[in-house]
Amino acid sequence: MQAEIGIIGGSGLYDMAELTDREEVHVDTPFGDPSGPYVLATLRGRRVAFLARHGAGHRISPSELNFCANIFGMKTLGVHSILSASAVGSLKNEYKPLDIVVPDQFFDRTKGRVSTFFGRGLVAHVGFAHPICGTLAGVAADAGDAVGATVHRGGTYVCMEGPQFSTLAESKLYRSWGMDIIGMTNLQEARLAREAEICYTTIALVTDYDCWHPDHDSVTVDMVVATLLQNAQTAQQLIAGAVSNAPHVRTCACATALSAAIITRPEMIPTEVKRELAPIIGKYM
Repeated sequence: MQAEIGIIGGSGLYDMAELTDREEVHVDTPFGDPSGPYVLATLRGRRVAFLARHGAGHRISPSELNFCANIFGMKTLGVHSILSASAVGSLKNEYKPLDIVVPDQFFDRTKGRVSTFFGRGLVAHVGFAHPICGTLAGVAADAGDAVGATVHRGGTYVCMEGPQFSTLAESKLYRSWGMDIIGMTNLQEARLAREAEICYTTIALVTDYDCWHPDHDSVTVDMVVATLLQNAQTAQQLIAGAVSNAPHVRTCACATALSAAIITRPEMIPTEVKRELAPIIGKYM
């Protein structure tokens, strides 16, 4: 049985205890292998597909992630909405470690990552002014409130290349620009989800104050992991609540993002590309 809601677990969230009727599924994609097998399961009465973003044992760095394969796999499994958990650093005093941020914007500081399904003779330009699904973000934030988390609604997520943490100069610059949180993974997921007409929201788990803060001038993995372990239970409860309350019928623009985006004349699109991308473009060809 396929899934309707995808869950991408980031650093510290490699599984969810509440998943039942579990089945591991390996998905082949035209873009190569996803980060690992998807766990098809039931969560609060809904069918979900869980994927550990960095693989079993956290083996894949942010720059090595096959974002195209991960999102394409979700699409082929029937997923229409993705809840993506991610560890982030805070760029503002009011976003404290253990807080949760549900951002509504991204700023790209990555270098050369592939973040589109298109090319190879097929050109499409999706709208991305509002990169997060407002409906799904609201559901996630409400679920955080319901479990007693300190939730911040909105804000800009700076997506940096990594795998190193920021320099002090970079961290101060992002603050001067008015950025809110910083991470290494979610922008590409959001872009690809929009191309695949999948609703997407980030659930950002604040682990530290980045290096701008006088008490956090040297962010370490131990610091990040210790905070993530404290937040893991809350994150699982939030995600479960969001899954149970996610809309069954979508009325947002995410569901038709490609309707006016494909610019290549249909007869000019290579047959192989049409075949490979059928799960995404099939209804328009």
